Amino acid sequence: MAKFTCNFISYTLKRTVDITVVLPTPTIPDSMGMTGDGHPHHTPKEKYPVVYLLHGMGNNHAQWTGYTNVELFAEERQIAIVNISAENKSYVKVGGDDFFTFVSQELPDFVTGMFPVSTKPEDTYIAGLSMGGFGTLVHALSFPERFKAFGAFSAAVHLNPGALMGDDPVAAANSEAPAEYNPSELAKKIAAEGKAFPKAYIACGAKDFLYEANQQFRDELIALGADVTWDEHPDYGHEWRFWNLEIEKFLDWLPRTDVYAQQGKRQI
Repeated sequence: MAKFTCNFISYTLKRTVDITVVLPTPTIPDSMGMTGDGHPHHTPKEKYPVVYLLHGMGNNHAQWTGYTNVELFAEERQIAIVNISAENKSYVKVGGDDFFTFVSQELPDFVTGMFPVSTKPEDTYIAGLSMGGFGTLVHALSFPERFKAFGAFSAAVHLNPGALMGDDPVAAANSEAPAEYNPSELAKKIAAEGKAFPKAYIACGAKDFLYEANQQFRDELIALGADVTWDEHPDYGHEWRFWNLEIEKFLDWLPRTDVYAQQGKRQI
């Protein structure tokens, strides 16, 4: 596994942004097996599929790799992971910060330009927890043609991005986003236009204050014709132990067709 922490100037946000990129690399067992010329190589045979993995409120680019085993999971499954620092801006345009354009346009342009990461929609996935689950829904449903699948873990489905910047984040998570960022409205638009939904993986702990909202949104997507996989756990609330379980399940669930998936999970 190679882990890159990058700081680059965003032309969208007009300032530097921190991201973490995790890439599979040859392991020690790989090197012992060698390759055709007797040497292991760091240059991949094919570009890697990628998950853009979004953090929750109060977090940054380091929390997913710090609080979960996602590096191990990604290495085993030979898939790239991209984490960013989106502050508490919900991955949309809030005030003068346009994180919607940053995530939808500039981030994939930077990542696929700098790293051996695929640009193909069939190799591209997005997922996130809480506020990042909201961001996942907004981007996956705004651009369904760009993603093969998405994962929303304990998603703040009814988040009001502007209100999140106030003093009551729980209230903000139980209000509504404007139509352009409202997951329900975006899903209805996909159905009305006859477009295909990306495959959906939605999960929430039964003790989570967002549990009912996630159940309801699951049912909305199914009614609109989306292919939805649901997972829950009776003993977890809004917490990292649950998300650590779910990110591994999500990576195993992904409907991958890339060459690395065909090789199967490798031992680390």
